[in-house]
Amino acid sequence: MSFWICATCAVEHAARPEVCAICADERQWVPASGQRWLTLEEMTEAGYQTAIAELEPDLWGIRSSPEAGIGQLSKLVRTEEGCLLFDPLGFIDEAAVRSIRDIGPVVAIVASPPHMYGVQLEWSRMLGGVPVLVAEKDRSWLARPGEAIRFWSDDIEILPGVTLTQPGGHFPGSAVAHWVAGAEGRGVLLSSDTIFANPDRASVSFMRSFPNRLPLSGAVVDRVARHVERFAFDRLYGNFDNVIPADAREIVRRSADRHTAWVRGDFDHLT
Repeated sequence: MSFWICATCAVEHAARPEVCAICADERQWVPASGQRWLTLEEMTEAGYQTAIAELEPDLWGIRSSPEAGIGQLSKLVRTEEGCLLFDPLGFIDEAAVRSIRDIGPVVAIVASPPHMYGVQLEWSRMLGGVPVLVAEKDRSWLARPGEAIRFWSDDIEILPGVTLTQPGGHFPGSAVAHWVAGAEGRGVLLSSDTIFANPDRASVSFMRSFPNRLPLSGAVVDRVARHVERFAFDRLYGNFDNVIPADAREIVRRSADRHTAWVRGDFDHLT
């Protein structure tokens, strides 16, 4: 199958436009050297490989080396009725497919924002035609249509104990996945960069653009926090290897209140 992969974000495209629309948007960036396109065959020949490692019982992280595009760490959640692949990579090989099939059948593939689409249709094809769920609010960003695409909104219990929901913020359809059984039954939130786990492991960030440092308003941040507070979770995984290991639900609220206070001007005396 013929398709193109943006070298900067690693999102698949059915055709090769002059510039990747996702990267040209204010939330991303086009390199100073200009737009560059890759094929999966070129990446394979260049030595790209995948690796999978257990993050906790029934949760795995999948990465590529070298990193493809943004370099997200995909997450694979396993339940008794199948697996969810969250934030698929911008590269895939047979080794990843074999490893995943050894873990269990994939029921759905979901990316949080369009930046994380990766080569989602290729993951679907190589895993046997798995449905690819794309947020209805973000459908205009889809650069490679296909029969596996399913548009979705609101909340979906995609597997028993695994719920997809769209707090929005970073993109209107930015999604998270809540996994009831995670963290030894205390609950896990796969938040991608809808809610970004900070390096201090004690706070999170909410941004329209991370690379270009564009914040969200206090009202939107509060909305996002309230949206996920409907769920019980103790641990939060971002879209890389960033994790809030414990007290994540309380940390999300505390971080949202801090963000709102700063943009409101409560701490201007400190600047």
